[in-house]
Amino acid sequence: MASISRRDDRWQVRVRRKGFPLEVKTFTTRQDAERWARSIELEMDRGNYISRSEAESTTLGDVLQRYIVDVCPSMRGGTEDTIRLRAMCRTRLAKLSMAALTPMAIAAYRDERLKQVAPGTVIRELAYLSAIVNHARREWGINITNPVASVRKPPSPQGRDRVLSAEEECRLLAALAPTGRRNPWLRPMAILSLETAMRRGELLQLRWQNIDLASQTAFLPMTKNGTPRTVPLSRKAVDLLRDLPRCIDGSVFPINAPAHHKAFERACKRAGLVDLHWHDLRHTAITRLATKLPNLIELAAVSGHRSLTMLKRYYHPSAADLAKKIG
Repeated sequence: MASISRRDDRWQVRVRRKGFPLEVKTFTTRQDAERWARSIELEMDRGNYISRSEAESTTLGDVLQRYIVDVCPSMRGGTEDTIRLRAMCRTRLAKLSMAALTPMAIAAYRDERLKQVAPGTVIRELAYLSAIVNHARREWGINITNPVASVRKPPSPQGRDRVLSAEEECRLLAALAPTGRRNPWLRPMAILSLETAMRRGELLQLRWQNIDLASQTAFLPMTKNGTPRTVPLSRKAVDLLRDLPRCIDGSVFPINAPAHHKAFERACKRAGLVDLHWHDLRHTAITRLATKLPNLIELAAVSGHRSLTMLKRYYHPSAADLAKKIG
């Protein structure tokens, strides 16, 4: 039975029922207190009551901060994820309680972000937010329905098909030349990317102990797919690696991702290259490797793709080249 008592100018309700935790809530009017008590007791009688006290007293910002501390350190991309989640903590959405995290609130956040970033970024943010809410529901007792599942996602953008021409490659490598205060690692990284189709993260994690110049291979203990991979190295890649200075910590390219990103942006500006991303070098490399490795299984083994559907997104042959093959 619920007990209602006066607390200063407010009314406190305490609902006790065997088999359920004590529920306490305060209201400004006695009518609201009685209405809430009746609804809670009715749900308890039906056996479908789920306590929402934790969801009402915890904000999304609290959940994000706990996720940063408890979960991110154990994730491969934890450092980058922490930066994104801290930025999300500064939004208006993070100030809402988990109980107030409705599809309407998520949709408003989606529309606001679409004015600032690309649709692909918003899609990834919503997916990440959905995963965090599900984790809070399973592990931390936040009993809410995942509101992200009810929100319409922005249309998925078309995959990029930017491929460097030979002339653009020359301009880029010239702009990456280590003169003055320019970073000396970007040019060899770009050449190795074009020769092997390795991702930026794979290049940054590459270590000398995993490189066998004699057998022309580079072993990657962990890749984006979550599996190890051994990458074959061309003669040009082997010569490049053989001439590189060795870093004392064992890494092949001692540079972090943010510094690499900024330095590459400046190089593209110097070279006059518009709308070029580092990942486009991987598109270029796979397109070129396809002419040497017409067997798709072999090509996928080099690129690290686990499905031919994803591999197809990275192969961009020109119509003129295909016309020559047709005859």
